[in-house]
Amino acid sequence: MTDPIADMLTQIRNASLVLKETIELPYSKMRLEIAKILEKEGLIVSSQLRGRRARKFLELTLKYDGKAPAISGLKRVSKPGQRIYVPFSKIKKVKGGFGISIISTSKGLLSNKEAWNQKVGGEVICEVW
Repeated sequence: MTDPIADMLTQIRNASLVLKETIELPYSKMRLEIAKILEKEGLIVSSQLRGRRARKFLELTLKYDGKAPAISGLKRVSKPGQRIYVPFSKIKKVKGGFGISIISTSKGLLSNKEAWNQKVGGEVICEVW
């Protein structure tokens, strides 16, 4: 696996297409922070860390409105082969404000709204709508 973040986004996308309730991902600090942001924005129900020591994994409970998933799309923006950086003044809205982008800043991972309010730019990790 060369890009664990893209793998995480693909697993979320595939699970939501088949209306799967929970998914398990290998643990990393970056994945945990992304899951916390998705939970705070109301796009997933919960994210929990399970297991011990070397066998830690992340369990995500996906959110649905009836039969429609709360997450209708995910896009990896900054890739290992091409990093995308933006100053805070050029942070864009995602899907007219209906989505979020996750930005890696000097203050940690933030949503585009939080990064704008704190006036920090950084690497755009992904967009979720």
